[in-house]
This record gives sequence, C-alpha cells and structure tokens, in this order.
Amino acid sequence: MKLMLALVASFATAFLLMAADPVTYMDHTAVEKAMVKGGNIAKAADHNVAANHRDKAGEVEVHDKETDIFYVTDGEATLVTGGTMVGGRDTGPGQHRGTDVKGGETRHLSKGDVVVIPAGVPHWFKEVPKAVSYLTVKVLKP
Repeated sequence: MKLMLALVASFATAFLLMAADPVTYMDHTAVEKAMVKGGNIAKAADHNVAANHRDKAGEVEVHDKETDIFYVTDGEATLVTGGTMVGGRDTGPGQHRGTDVKGGETRHLSKGDVVVIPAGVPHWFKEVPKAVSYLTVKVLKP
C-alpha cells in the first residue's frame, strides 16, 4: 500500500511538472501599460524583461554577469558603451556605477534601434534630450 501511494504521488508530481507551462506571455495591452509605467514585465532565474523610461541622463553602469539588450520604442538618447568607467563604486553583487566613461563609443539611439551590451561592458545614457522609452532584456549568466 505504501509503495502504491508513493507511485501515485510520484506520477502526480511528474504530471504537474509537465503540465506547468514555462512560457511567459503578456498581450500587447499589458506590455503597453508596462511601457508607460515602467518596471518588470517578466523575470526568471536566467533573464529579466523590463520597460524603461528616462527623461534625463543616468549613471555609468557595469554588470558583471548580465548582458543588456535595449530596444528603443520611443524617443532618443545618446548612449556611450565600452571604454573605462570613471568614479566606479559597487552598488550590489556584480553591479557597479560610475560618473563618466573614458574612451568608449558614442551612439545616437532612436525609435527602432537595438543595442546588445555584453556583461562587463560599461554603458551610459549620457544625454536624453527629451525622453526615451526602451525595453530591456537582461540575460543573466550563472
């Protein structure tokens, strides 16, 4: 009888695990609302998708284990990538912020642009003339 209960429990657990859908889905209405408010859209152990909106420049960022993928949905900004971070400080595990970049490449971003910034590469929204909205996909290394 105990063996039978153990088998039933095992099969039930396996069925529930198989039935769980690992896919995250948000329809366009929910995504549009998130793009207005900002914040996380989907989050898991190996990735994070977030809606972002800026109306001013930010700090230089370096993520040791996160690749950032930006998709600009509206507005424009000047993004500096690469080079060496100046005035760096740790803000959390594997997270660093700074005040400037020495060297690096400057790009003008506008609606429709995509930028992939590998882990460990400094990046900085140096100028935001009016505002910029963008989707960020973070791919997290173990």
